[in-house]
Amino acid sequence: MLKYVLANFKSYAIDLLPYLERLDSSLDAKLAPYVVLLPPILELGQVQHAYAHFSLGAQNAYPALEGAFSGEVTLQALQKRQIKSVLIGHSERRLLESDSFCTEKFHFFKSHHFQIIFCIGESLELREQGEKALVAHLLKQLEGIDLDYPKLIVAYEPIWAIGTGVSAQSSDIANTLCALKAGLRQAGRTIPLMVYGGSVQTSNATEILDLAEVDGVLVGKACLDLDSLLEIIRISACKELA
Repeated sequence: MLKYVLANFKSYAIDLLPYLERLDSSLDAKLAPYVVLLPPILELGQVQHAYAHFSLGAQNAYPALEGAFSGEVTLQALQKRQIKSVLIGHSERRLLESDSFCTEKFHFFKSHHFQIIFCIGESLELREQGEKALVAHLLKQLEGIDLDYPKLIVAYEPIWAIGTGVSAQSSDIANTLCALKAGLRQAGRTIPLMVYGGSVQTSNATEILDLAEVDGVLVGKACLDLDSLLEIIRISACKELA
C-alpha cells in the first residue's frame, strides 16, 4: 500500500474541469485508491463523470438523505455526482460544529459506506499544556468513532499549523502520533490510518512522508497549484505504508 495524498481546496476559486483533466492524464492508474480531491462544492456540481486515476470527495456534508436543510449538502446530492468520500471535523468546521455532531456525521456516512476523512487537532494553547493534555484532547475527539471502519482515515491537523505556512516539525508530528497511537492501544482500540495536514507543501512533503508514523498527507492551499500537487503525489508514490 502506498501513502495517501488528500487535497482540500477549501473555498478558493479554481477552474476545476481543466485541472481535473490534466491531473487525470498525469497520474498512473495504481495511484487511484490513494489520491482524493476535495474541491469547493459548487465546483463539484460541474463534474459529469468519475475519473480513472483519483477520486473526488466533499469538504462537508449534512447527515440526511435530503430535506429542508438550507445551505447544506445532503447524501442524495453527493450520490448523484458519484461522490463517495467526505471530510468530517476539519477545524474550520469545528468552529461551527460540536464533537457530538461530528460523530453523528461519521455514523451517518459510515452507514452509507463512504470513505471518511475524520480530522482531529489541537490549538497552540492546548499543545503548550504538555503531551498528556494533548493526547487526552485527541482521544476525546475520537470518542464514539468506529476505528475499525475500513474506510476511515484520521487526519491529524494541529490547528496552529493550518493555513499559516508554518508546518509542525517532523519530530513533533512523529512524537504526537506515537503518543496518540500508544493511547489508543492502552484503551484497547484499533490504530486507524493516520495522515498529517497543516501547511503541507512541496518543500516539506518528503520529510513528512518519510515518517513511519504518517500514512499520507492532507494538502491545503498548496494543491491550488497543480504542479505542486503533482510533485507531492510523485513524492508519495515512492513511499509505502510502514
